Amino acid sequence: MASLPAGTLYRGKVGMWSWVLHRITGVAIFFFLLVHVLDTALVRLSPEAYNAVINTYKTPLIGVAELGLVAAILYHALNGLRIIAIDFWRKGVKYQNVMFWIVVAIAFGIFAAFAPRHLMHVFG
Repeated sequence: MASLPAGTLYRGKVGMWSWVLHRITGVAIFFFLLVHVLDTALVRLSPEAYNAVINTYKTPLIGVAELGLVAAILYHALNGLRIIAIDFWRKGVKYQNVMFWIVVAIAFGIFAAFAPRHLMHVFG
């Protein structure tokens, strides 16, 4: 099997997965914001339609989906700070793998503190 020259094939290291997750969470947050703007705009068109839409958001399914939104926002925001550090800190590239795991740990810690209280609100 012929080997490819170095640098031509990305082999799924931490940098690639952080990039993929950053894009996925960014798109998810964008679509949430789009829906949020559209449903908020309903209040001017029809307050009854607005109230109907808002009532659909009070279901347990949406409450659990909000956990995904919070997880996406946490990762996206913290990884954005990591990207800034990589771009502007001279040693950022050297420590980008370590910073990725720090981002994951902080995001998980905040999420773990948030999730139980949110779930009590959703199901309580």
